[in-house]
Amino acid sequence: MLLLIGSFLALMIIGLPVAISMAVSSVLYIVFYDVAPDIIVAQRMIAGVESFPLLAVPFFILAGNLMNIAGVTGRIYSFAVALVGWMKGGLAQVNIIGSVVFSGMSGTALADAAGIGTIEIKAMKDHGYPVEAAVGVTAASATLGPIFPPSLPFVIYGMMANVSIGALFMAGILPGVVMTLLMMITVAVFAWVKKWGSDTPFSLKMILGASLEVIVVMMVPLGVYLLTLFGLSLNVALMIALAVLLVCDWYFNFSAVMALMTPVILIGGMTMGWFTPTEAAVAAVLWSLFLGLVRYRTMTMKTLAKATFDTIETTASVLFIVSAASVFAWLLTVSQTAQLLSGAILSITDSKWVFLILVNILMLFVGCFLDTIAAITILVPILLPLALQFHVDPVHFGLIMTLNLMIGLLHPPLGMVLFVLSRVAKLSVERTTIAILPWLVPLFIALILITFVPAITLWLPTEMGLIR
Repeated sequence: MLLLIGSFLALMIIGLPVAISMAVSSVLYIVFYDVAPDIIVAQRMIAGVESFPLLAVPFFILAGNLMNIAGVTGRIYSFAVALVGWMKGGLAQVNIIGSVVFSGMSGTALADAAGIGTIEIKAMKDHGYPVEAAVGVTAASATLGPIFPPSLPFVIYGMMANVSIGALFMAGILPGVVMTLLMMITVAVFAWVKKWGSDTPFSLKMILGASLEVIVVMMVPLGVYLLTLFGLSLNVALMIALAVLLVCDWYFNFSAVMALMTPVILIGGMTMGWFTPTEAAVAAVLWSLFLGLVRYRTMTMKTLAKATFDTIETTASVLFIVSAASVFAWLLTVSQTAQLLSGAILSITDSKWVFLILVNILMLFVGCFLDTIAAITILVPILLPLALQFHVDPVHFGLIMTLNLMIGLLHPPLGMVLFVLSRVAKLSVERTTIAILPWLVPLFIALILITFVPAITLWLPTEMGLIR
């Protein structure tokens, strides 16, 4: 165990990528202790990515990239400005609402930070906000991406923990709402202390227009349901509802109705059993193509090719991490690390709540050093059996793990959101880190609530019959 973990940490310290560090340390362990034939490395790496749920990864990444090039991010931003731009600290509130909407499309914090986050930081700087405030609120709101469905970390966790991905998606909705409210309260406090004003004049017409867009979107699933009650088949009802939606969108020239339909299609489709989470990822790609090529006509073959190649690059890196981490996690099991850790924790406490506090501390530390996907792949086989011993629901545990690792994305030395925003805002990593620190407060409050009030996570999937 010391050789495996020690060599992994040493390779990371000298600057090797996480995936390569895990792969090399795994090979060293196998060669040195001769615990298995060398071919086992290749077999375990292939087994790590040979999973149907993992097909969702490239499709959700592609959907996020397509939304960016289709001009959807700009429309979401305009919608958020109309809805909350009149508040004190308006563009900071817009930042949060925009991230909530975009999180229903991308499923990753990085896509949020690099996509709509770029627009938000520039707008806040142009309106006179300190660049540190723009970076801080963008970083905090980017963590919403993997909490609201769809979520790539939930896909990986569900695969590793053998938990319903649909249940995880539904479990993320209420925690996401709690995080959103806490961030908006934080913005209100900053606006009061720093005397930030509103950024757009109060306009009842704009607010009603934005509210009307939300109402129109919510009427689509209700309309489909009512049409089926009148005896129409589901396919016919869907076609009628979408046709009416297209006519309304064209006639009223809505800014974001079609974009807002993305999470409705995904969540509604999975809830109604029309498609699995993996198939939902394909539906997100098809809807993105429809918006870019047909509705908005902002997509060209050049931008489509760029989005495709960006998706290939990101998917390759994610799956390389998953494959390397699967070998590493298997060797941790072989070396009985799980049993050693289990024994150590059980010797400290037999309290479920003390265990969860220890897990939170461990996850926050690990999140600063490990990629999210790698951390989930490595730690789930070790920590989940222990969580089950303490009668922690695996869906609840998945939310705790994911939120901790999202907070880790905001910390050096390996916080990817930190580095992305540092480049976007043209700030040093040190200044970016200091700018983010105050915005960790609402995230830690949300983490405490989600950890110690399981009903926030479990109520919705339980009511929908996804978990017992």
